[in-house]
Amino acid sequence: MISKLSGILDSVHENYLILDVQGVGYQVYASSSTLAQCHGIGEPLSMLIDTHVREDYIHLFGFRSAAEQQWFRLLISVQGVGAKAAMNILTACPPEQIGFAIAAGDKAAIQRAEGVGPKLAARILTELKDKAGKIDLAAKPKGIAVHTAANESAPSGVDQDAVSALINLGYQRTDAYAAVMQVKQSNDNADLSVGEMIKLALKELSL
Repeated sequence: MISKLSGILDSVHENYLILDVQGVGYQVYASSSTLAQCHGIGEPLSMLIDTHVREDYIHLFGFRSAAEQQWFRLLISVQGVGAKAAMNILTACPPEQIGFAIAAGDKAAIQRAEGVGPKLAARILTELKDKAGKIDLAAKPKGIAVHTAANESAPSGVDQDAVSALINLGYQRTDAYAAVMQVKQSNDNADLSVGEMIKLALKELSL
């Protein structure tokens, strides 16, 4: 079982790359965000690998970060989500965003992935809401840093009202949720009014 490859980047294609490891070219499938990080043909490259073996093929899926690999494994644990669908989801919703999308119940964000309909998106949100809390959401979408797990400090009525107001102002649900969670953390979960929460969250969103 291959778990890591280190070699020379040979070429980058639409949904995979070729990694030359001592003269052997490995075809490694990856998300578009990962492929975008793989520049410099002929340069050294190391990737974490998940090996999927079936009767008719052996596919390698590559990741530049352990977080992306963790999300991939969580996604494929959901019934109806295969490796290709998981990669499509990570393309539409990269590791620094997907945790917030799941925590916020942002079905639209998951549905942006090719081949993911409303029923599958809803199943992903339902099945991963608790599991997602095991992955630290330290990465920051749009400048918002939230160092808390997805299942920590569940949103209150005030939080939900603030998120709804931010969405009505045109912000994406995932970004609105992340901003509100950052405000709560920065203020030690103080009892803020909806107006105060919105005002502070708007400052976070403007960073």
